[in-house]
Amino acid sequence: MRVRVRGQAAHRWIVFGLTAFGGLFLVLGLVFAGVSVSYLTDAERARGTVVDLEWRTDHGHSVGRRRGDDDPVAYAVVAFTSADGTRRTFEDSGGSNPPAYEKGEQVEVLYRADSPEDARINGFFSLWLLPLIFGGAGLLIMIAGAVVAVVARRRRPRVR
Repeated sequence: MRVRVRGQAAHRWIVFGLTAFGGLFLVLGLVFAGVSVSYLTDAERARGTVVDLEWRTDHGHSVGRRRGDDDPVAYAVVAFTSADGTRRTFEDSGGSNPPAYEKGEQVEVLYRADSPEDARINGFFSLWLLPLIFGGAGLLIMIAGAVVAVVARRRRPRVR
């Protein structure tokens, strides 16, 4: 399918839209990266153990939206002892199939002393997945806008 866009104004709007949308996603990616860096800077570290795997098929989808496959996904349930000596348990925010962790596996836990219930496994995906998705998508969309701008400029007839 080939889409024809007529006029320079339409090309400008397409370039503007792609650049603005991509810029928004890029900024969101940078904000999420800043949140992760801030979390890492303030986080206490503890040794944790995966005590269970919570299998779910809902995957956090909104009503009416379904994935193509409804295979269950495992979320690690981790127990750790915070600096104040309290034993705490949390469910990791990321699930996978096959499971990323095994029951009994030792993991490093990051948590804030003022809110230990907001704990995370010190792993690449739990800290950097959102910044990569939003930042990467934003960068790709902005590149698409730049390509459209260059192609439109080259196709424009020169006035002498």
